[in-house]
Amino acid sequence: MTFQYACAVADLAPEEAMLVELDGADGATVPVAVVRDGDGEYHALSDICSHGQVSLSDGEVSGCLVECWLHGSQFDVRTGKPVQLPAIKPVPLYPVSIDGESVLIDVDTPVAL
Repeated sequence: MTFQYACAVADLAPEEAMLVELDGADGATVPVAVVRDGDGEYHALSDICSHGQVSLSDGEVSGCLVECWLHGSQFDVRTGKPVQLPAIKPVPLYPVSIDGESVLIDVDTPVAL
């Protein structure tokens, strides 16, 4: 696993999301939505909605759900699975590690569910 700095812990309040772009092992840029859920836990998932190809980090976070602003699909940030149509495919999740005041993400090892 190769964890990279994504943001500071203090950059997100509960029920907020932000876009970070990290470097994949193949050199490609990986857009990641870093989400802090309603319980204060941090999650990392693909920033691209599996239905509308738009940024999930621009959507609203409520509890453990992030909503795609374009068509209203909702994804569980703990599993990546859609819980509200029209999306039917999950989005990839990435491992998150908190090191002091830093949020670290490994985009090279998606979480298998």
